[in-house]
Amino acid sequence: MKHTTYLLLLSICLYGDTLEQLIHYALNNAPALQQTQAQMSRLELQHDKSRAARYGTFNLVADYTHYNTERTLAPLSPNAIGSGAPITTTKDLFSAGVQYSVPLFTGFSQTRQIEITALGKEIARTSVLLSREQIVYNIRSLYLSILSFQELYHAQQRYTQALRKLSEQIAYEVELGRKAPLDLLKARADLYASQTQEAQLQSNIDIAKASLGAVVGKTVTAVESLVFEVTEPSYNVNTLYAAAALLSKIELEEFRIQQAKKRQEQTASSQLPQLGFNAYYGKNYGEEIRLNRWDNETLWQAGVHASYTLRDFGINSIQIQEAAVATLEASLHKKQTFLDLKKLITQAVANVTQSYHAYLGSLTQMQLNRESEHIEQVRYDNGAATLNDLLLAKGKYYLALAKVIEYKYRYQNNIYYIDYVMEQGAPR
Repeated sequence: MKHTTYLLLLSICLYGDTLEQLIHYALNNAPALQQTQAQMSRLELQHDKSRAARYGTFNLVADYTHYNTERTLAPLSPNAIGSGAPITTTKDLFSAGVQYSVPLFTGFSQTRQIEITALGKEIARTSVLLSREQIVYNIRSLYLSILSFQELYHAQQRYTQALRKLSEQIAYEVELGRKAPLDLLKARADLYASQTQEAQLQSNIDIAKASLGAVVGKTVTAVESLVFEVTEPSYNVNTLYAAAALLSKIELEEFRIQQAKKRQEQTASSQLPQLGFNAYYGKNYGEEIRLNRWDNETLWQAGVHASYTLRDFGINSIQIQEAAVATLEASLHKKQTFLDLKKLITQAVANVTQSYHAYLGSLTQMQLNRESEHIEQVRYDNGAATLNDLLLAKGKYYLALAKVIEYKYRYQNNIYYIDYVMEQGAPR
């Protein structure tokens, strides 16, 4: 018997997934988290791109033009005109070379863009952390739902079995003439209702497993039991408020405020002069018409160009005001986020306390209803109570048992929710 029990337990452990296994798998394979990580990689590339833009660009350029009149291969200087040397001309002009351009001063627009993309990286990194917390909480919550439904299902099975035995007993006594046929109809009606509830609970289990599999990123067929105790909560709301000010949710809003400020500064930078450097080195090729031969000329140039907007009829001023409003919105959103966090903390702590007391109350009711059920069973067997009294006592007991199961798992789920709000659920 010991060997049989050992093999059974071993097979269950090998077959079912533990909560830790599912969390570990999801944090490495969940599609939702991979999407957030891909977004972070994209923002890192944007940051690298904005930094690389400071060094300008090299371009290979080429051109071909056919003219109706002759053109020289290179602009004529006064010395070339006065030297009397033959000048190559052509109607088909080819050119090829290398061009380099780089911004020298953009009013610090480039610098602000680099800072904006750097903050974007931090926003993405923080979003990944928050996504991990969300995924862990979703897995924990669905895991508890499966365990709760399974425990309710097993309790319903026991209730069904008790009603089946009762129906069989009544059917036997009806044959002996001790009980009325109406009692048998009532017992069977409750039996069928209990069987229907079993099927509903089994459906709930299947749906919860499918939902858990969608979050984790793989099929979940079975889960192992979870051991936890229902103890009186000892959370201090003021301590949680103080800790909330340092959470990643608030840090994320601060990054967005800084990003909005940088955009405001970037918009204002367009009011400053813009300087750029441009250089070219290449050759012009063409067929000399009179000599019927190909010739070429080397050309190069380098220069600095400047631009300054004298008047844009208020466009830039409006853009600066829009950026300022966006900064104000980000600041207000941070304040609202903190207020929402305080509300969530208050609700979460209250829910833990409520579920704890509800669990204790349901546990007491279950114990009392169990005793009442035993008494009504004895009274019914002795003909001192009706079947309705007995069925009512049984129903109250199993209803109280269901409430004990419900509040037990609700209590633990509320604990997990506080971990989620305080960003303490996912491993760091």
